[in-house]
Amino acid sequence: MSVKSLRELIQNPEILVCPGVYDGISGRIALNKGFKCLYMTGAGTVASRLGMPDIGVAGLTDMHANASLIANLNPQVPVIADADTGYGNAVMCARTLTMYARAGVAGLHVEDQVHAKRCGHLGGKELVSEEEFVMRIRAMAIARKQINSDIVIIARSDALQSFGVDDAIQRCKSAVSAGADVAFVEGITSKEEAIKVVESLHPVPVLINLVTNGVTPNWTTSEAQKMGFKLCLHPCASIIPASLAIGKAMDELLREGTDASSCEGVNPRESFMNMGLSEAIKLDRMVGSTTFDNV
Repeated sequence: MSVKSLRELIQNPEILVCPGVYDGISGRIALNKGFKCLYMTGAGTVASRLGMPDIGVAGLTDMHANASLIANLNPQVPVIADADTGYGNAVMCARTLTMYARAGVAGLHVEDQVHAKRCGHLGGKELVSEEEFVMRIRAMAIARKQINSDIVIIARSDALQSFGVDDAIQRCKSAVSAGADVAFVEGITSKEEAIKVVESLHPVPVLINLVTNGVTPNWTTSEAQKMGFKLCLHPCASIIPASLAIGKAMDELLREGTDASSCEGVNPRESFMNMGLSEAIKLDRMVGSTTFDNV
């Protein structure tokens, strides 16, 4: 159901805005706000699960577990998940797609960096050949067919930084020919590059990654839509604000000996309501139980 919804949303005239989430809390809050699609950020996953920077330290096990958690908070709402490099050779790329699809993920993106990868908005990125990148995409497309799935494959090229926009566009074109549904040129630095990417890849849907304060300008979703993008990721929408808020709360606790001000009057029950308590109570009552009537 979520895969069908994602494909329909991509075809809509309005750009699809996907806030970055990294765990159950951020995912729940984004769902409560009414977003039509969520994005499992790789950097946020590495930070939240491993407490480390996005420099290629997470493997398939970490990423799949987090993708499964987020995708199943509400299976009706599609989730696009970072799949990094596919985590190995063709067999591993196929396995990655299969595991993501069976976890309920609606779409995933795979890139052309070497396995010792890093965040797309850091310097010094190294790439595999175009042929190896295409192999990753082809392996995923074959796996998708074998499991009778329609999961959306997003081809991400990081070639712009070292080889220029034309090379990145060509890599995306080759990836689409191999079975990718959406193109994604990482690290766009100007409006001119953005428009060239969209126009050169038309009619293929193109995604833009708006990493806040990264190498791409802090465009609004409206500006991205005017340039022709069909999907817009905001990977920092929760992880950076959350880390800043936690830091302020820790400062208050050290300084004042209490975190009362940081909690802004919210009590445990109110916090649990954001995590689905009302739905749990409703289900409990539907089966004739009164276990949670007095919580």
